[in-house]
Amino acid sequence: MDLVLLIKAAVMGVVEGLTEFLPISSTGHLILAGSLLGFTDDKSKVFDIAIQAGAIVAVILVYWQRLRETAQGLGSDARARRFVLNVAIGFFPAVVLGLLFGKAIKAHLFTPVVVASTFIIGGLVILWAEKRSQRSVRIASVDDMQPLDALKVGVVQCLAMIPGTSRSGATIIGGMLLGLSRQAATDFSFFLAIPTLIGAGAYSLYKERALLSVADLPMFAVGLVFSFLFAWLCVRWLLRYVATHNFVPFAWYRIAFGIVVLVTAANGWVTWSE
Repeated sequence: MDLVLLIKAAVMGVVEGLTEFLPISSTGHLILAGSLLGFTDDKSKVFDIAIQAGAIVAVILVYWQRLRETAQGLGSDARARRFVLNVAIGFFPAVVLGLLFGKAIKAHLFTPVVVASTFIIGGLVILWAEKRSQRSVRIASVDDMQPLDALKVGVVQCLAMIPGTSRSGATIIGGMLLGLSRQAATDFSFFLAIPTLIGAGAYSLYKERALLSVADLPMFAVGLVFSFLFAWLCVRWLLRYVATHNFVPFAWYRIAFGIVVLVTAANGWVTWSE
């Protein structure tokens, strides 16, 4: 068993867990961390997607009571059925556009200029969104969402196919711009992550199954465990944070990180490629 490889897997799991649900792009951070660690072969790219499952388990545990109540109420509770329908509608655009354009995006958009640009633009969008008056809020809770609201958020989520955008950032900030409260947008982003990331992970593992072997299990297991632990901590912290704070600090972080991307790439310190 390669101890160095397991340590790299643990570090990547920590990065995934800490960045998946914050509006700062896990993809950009995983690319940088992988390059610094020399963790950049084809198998590592499958690994990056697969360990999202650990983060998803963390979300399921945090929201377990709501998910259980929803499952139990599907036969008799209109609210539960509407909630499931909204998540399915929000998930649908990512399926369609991912299948249509996923390969082309990976081939052409995983460049330092694109990643840096989306980081910086995303930061500016967050600053703009936070300047808007709270009077624009019309949806206080995910239970107040209609199918059209879910579809709009699902379409916005597709922007995260562009590396550096951030799936959480697109859905949370996009949801706020569409009239959701900060809490409702954050909750729906987490719920929408469950089918989206599970689907992406399963599809990637199936498509690249020839690259994997039983010998890879310890590496994947370590990545999943660390991804789960740090995502669990991060999700719990973020839910407390949004109750009393805004996302402005994440905006400035994104802008600074975008500059880091350009500097590291221009000086050849890391290789930014898919």
